[in-house]
Amino acid sequence: MIEPIRVLHVVTYMGRGGLETMLMNYYRHIDRDKIQFDFLVHRDFEADYDSEILSLGGKIYHLPKLNPLSLNYRKQLDSFFKQHKEYKIVHVHQDCLSAIVLKVAKKAEISVRIAHSHSSSQDKNVKYLIKLFYRQFIPKYATDLFACGREAGDWMFKEKNYHVVRNAISSKDYIYKSNIRMKIREDLNLKNDFTIGLVGRFSYPKNHDFLLDIFNELVNINPNSKLLLVGDGDLRLQIEEKINKLTLKDKVILTGVRTDISDLLQAMDVFVMPSLYEGLPLSIIEAQASGLPCFISDKVPIECKKTDLVTQISLSESPEYWAKQILHTKDIERRNTYEEIVESGFDIEENAKLLQEFYIRKVGD
Repeated sequence: MIEPIRVLHVVTYMGRGGLETMLMNYYRHIDRDKIQFDFLVHRDFEADYDSEILSLGGKIYHLPKLNPLSLNYRKQLDSFFKQHKEYKIVHVHQDCLSAIVLKVAKKAEISVRIAHSHSSSQDKNVKYLIKLFYRQFIPKYATDLFACGREAGDWMFKEKNYHVVRNAISSKDYIYKSNIRMKIREDLNLKNDFTIGLVGRFSYPKNHDFLLDIFNELVNINPNSKLLLVGDGDLRLQIEEKINKLTLKDKVILTGVRTDISDLLQAMDVFVMPSLYEGLPLSIIEAQASGLPCFISDKVPIECKKTDLVTQISLSESPEYWAKQILHTKDIERRNTYEEIVESGFDIEENAKLLQEFYIRKVGD
């Protein structure tokens, strides 16, 4: 029996974020007799997807945090590649700092080195200039450039040629089902509440702060409203403080990290994503596949619009304006959008085959 090609994915950790969920979608649907995914992670704790990865035949290796200024990190990475000569493909998901991993991989003579862009910007924090410095070296060390969408690719790779690998989903899992909606709404005690929601990590780019301002205005207009926030993250405590400050505690449901995203989407009435920047958000594709009206900011790439359910609003508009636009969808009837998602090219079945063929072709080159 021919051994499968083992692809090493380099990530921060395999929690339930958009990038990680996209990778798992591909991993579940790829032919694992031909391609196996292994993961090099930069945290020492067990993450949400770790047990599933192991059950699918994957391996997980741990390194310390990726510090661009650490010689010790580079030495450990160099040592890892010397010990693991089995990898012909390294697929790196470390935004601008991918250059560091790719450089060491090139030195180790790994023949296929993929840089994958998942965002159209970076947080403007103390590391921003360092990241921009390393970004310029990615094409020098990568053999192939991937991006989740055009804006993410243009931002990361500038004028270089890159290939779009879609944030594809298992469309059939998100088909609207009224019985699921009723059950989840009962479980969450939503009753007849007009429910807006967001699935996303509590982090700066997701802009939960502005979402709360929008929801506060929505409640002023329509008191019979609820906000469903799915996920967790570094800014959760800060968001909880604002919820209390706005006296919205009895109106906001924080679910934490959940495995039943498709069911939770059924329970919502509207999906709202006022992000400060995005690549091409997986959650918007999932929301459309669930038949949900979606409102996105003008910083979310419009290429994520695969149905007529998506409305884009500028972040310069007031929270009150957002709230009024959202309320216009209050009586929209949900519909089955399965065919639209499949026709848009975002179903995982076909995309997994394309990625599989790419890996096999590259190893054969």
